[in-house]
Amino acid sequence: MQSSLPPLPPIAANPNRDLSNRDQQRAWIGVFDSGIGGLTVLRELYRQLPNESILYFADTARLPYGTRSPSEILRFVREILTWMVRQGVKMVIMACNTSSALALETVRSEFAIPILGVILPGAKAAVQHGRKIGVIATPATAASNAYRHALLEIDAAVEVWQVGCPEFVPLIEQNRIYDSYTYDVAQEYLAPLIHHQIDTLIYGCTHYPHLAPVLRSILPASVKLVDPAVHVVVAAAQELDLLGLRSMRPPLPTRFGVSGSPQQFSQASTTWLGCTPLVEKVYLPQVELCSASVNLKE
Repeated sequence: MQSSLPPLPPIAANPNRDLSNRDQQRAWIGVFDSGIGGLTVLRELYRQLPNESILYFADTARLPYGTRSPSEILRFVREILTWMVRQGVKMVIMACNTSSALALETVRSEFAIPILGVILPGAKAAVQHGRKIGVIATPATAASNAYRHALLEIDAAVEVWQVGCPEFVPLIEQNRIYDSYTYDVAQEYLAPLIHHQIDTLIYGCTHYPHLAPVLRSILPASVKLVDPAVHVVVAAAQELDLLGLRSMRPPLPTRFGVSGSPQQFSQASTTWLGCTPLVEKVYLPQVELCSASVNLKE
């Protein structure tokens, strides 16, 4: 795979390790998703951590993640994290439930920076709200049972139902949220959860809060909607404080990078950002997996 970037340090290296604490505080927080879904996390970062500089990456060339295999997801995540480490990020938020479900624990042991996923913060918030919890997610996240495991580990008494929703991400990326077809698909996905009389619904994909008006029109008014994006940023703030890495200075402009078409992402994200972002094309480093280590190949 072609790359215009300079040679990488070892995969677990942290390029900020020799910087002063003040300069480390100024470093980027990396956020990545397969597409525009992670903008829900970005929005929360703007709201809760307004002094932080953000590097946002969307892997649009390989969208959607939800129908990919676990080995593919792990390779994608390693490539993205390798690139982000090169950019000097101080922390990464996986704004992608599929990645959080299938790769988080593995890559945490491989990279010398804090890496946060969205599943545990979302699960903790859900058990505070209800006892009968529904999860809508990508097929890969639903099949992993990551939310079920997290919820039952926190509180073994809750009931959990999960539904894989393969059509949601493509519809959101195509800005078809208010199509009648999208409403029909949402009704089909939510029907079993409504049948089980859930009292809480977790957005098991960061794309899904974009569907809030549609979902709210179908669900009973009593159902509490839980957006893990809100809660992962709370966790990020706590981690930054613990490590002494919270920025106290005004942020740098947000950097946006994509693996696919910059123009396409720029147009798709304008509605959610309220402005048209400048988006760079990124050529991710190729990662080859070996038995004892991860090798980087330009």
